Amino acid sequence: MRLRLLFSESVRSLAANLSTTVAATMTVLIGMFLLGLFVALGSWVVSWSDHVKRELVVKAFFVPEAEEAQFNSVRRLLAADTVGADAKIKSFQFISKGEALERMRKQFPDFTSDLTSNPLPAAYEIVPKRGEDVEAIATSLKPLPAGLDKVTYGKQTADRILRVARVIEIVFLAAVLVLLAASTLLIANTIRLSIFSRRREIEVMKLVGATNWFVRGPFMLEGLLCGLAGAVAAIFLLLLGKELALPAILGRIESSSDVQALAFSLNAAILIGVGLTIGAIGSGLTLRRFLNV
Repeated sequence: MRLRLLFSESVRSLAANLSTTVAATMTVLIGMFLLGLFVALGSWVVSWSDHVKRELVVKAFFVPEAEEAQFNSVRRLLAADTVGADAKIKSFQFISKGEALERMRKQFPDFTSDLTSNPLPAAYEIVPKRGEDVEAIATSLKPLPAGLDKVTYGKQTADRILRVARVIEIVFLAAVLVLLAASTLLIANTIRLSIFSRRREIEVMKLVGATNWFVRGPFMLEGLLCGLAGAVAAIFLLLLGKELALPAILGRIESSSDVQALAFSLNAAILIGVGLTIGAIGSGLTLRRFLNV
């Protein structure tokens, strides 16, 4: 009964103060739309950087006269680094001289058409668990075991990729925090204006003996409703963009299947949660100064 009264009073107040209600809801809509858009875009960029890091590999090349026993010795050394909590190697593959030549013929047929012998060495391709582990894996193979000629991982390219990926992650996190803080302040200020226009109503309620929570309850519920309405509207706009604009954009971008943004359902849940939280907390905190009558 009390909950029904609280809800009906909140709806009545929202309808009676339509202009401030629309202003608060639109503010939440804009803030949540920008937040949802940036979360989707930022998570896609982070996923792309992870994809690029996963393409980093370490290559261990053997001398031309390497023997089977030396191949097996290096295999055992690599296999030991695939188990355990601190393992750095995700997988590794032996590439024979014949397989290396076949790959070269597929990639560069013009350069291999006149070859009379196979100049390519046998090698192990080593995939790290994390892109950041390539240097550590290369270092673990030094001094070089018998039969190995050299170990490479494209140091300059790998360092550049890892540096860019790190910057992307930091920028994404900082931008989300800044956007969240800005949305909170903007929404709180809008709610403050709404409450300020009704300060006389609050004073009257306090003078007739209403408790702080009796006064605060309807306003916090109003904040929840405004936050929910704004977040749902923002999700609807994002859904339209996802269905109408996104296919046209993705059609012009070459992307791997494992590069994906945060799931839309999870993004929507985040927006609803943030909208409800900001609406309720913004109303509750802003109302404190008007309760001291």
